[in-house]
Amino acid sequence: MSAFANDPSGQRSGDADAAIRQLYSHHAKALHSYVEHFCPDGASSDDIVQETFIRAWRHLPQLSADDRPVRPWLFRVARNLLIDADRAARARPVTVQEQPDEEAGTDPGLKQVLDRELVSAALQQLSPAHQAVLVQAFYHGGTLATVARELGIPHGTARSRLHYALHALRRQLQDRDAIAC
Repeated sequence: MSAFANDPSGQRSGDADAAIRQLYSHHAKALHSYVEHFCPDGASSDDIVQETFIRAWRHLPQLSADDRPVRPWLFRVARNLLIDADRAARARPVTVQEQPDEEAGTDPGLKQVLDRELVSAALQQLSPAHQAVLVQAFYHGGTLATVARELGIPHGTARSRLHYALHALRRQLQDRDAIAC
């Protein structure tokens, strides 16, 4: 364990804090890199590395008693901690967040489909010119200049139709909403 027990002057260091700092400076980067491959997020990998060095600090007398390298011991401890964390995660039951009562029976996909149907029905009530400008602008993702070019109308006319088409669509949707209530 002379890799961290001796300071640069060759003197044996009796200070455990200095030994751990030296151990950390020599091995933390490699250990962190190893642990990151197996952790789902950065916080988990930081926790594993921290716990590894805490265990090294606790076992410092045993580690410094022999001349074996420390890095394999650190990696073995990190590996064991990773295995323990994985087992603990698999042993925990999956928790589902409770939904408020008013939303408990609704399916977000169903709501989206119903909204599409509502908008589609409202679009059918508009004039063909208004329908065309809305479809070109919003469903095909065209700019106002592209819409005008595609429909063969002047830019100002496309802008005006889009304004009035949105106004008419809004009115249709509000009327349908008023009927539904």
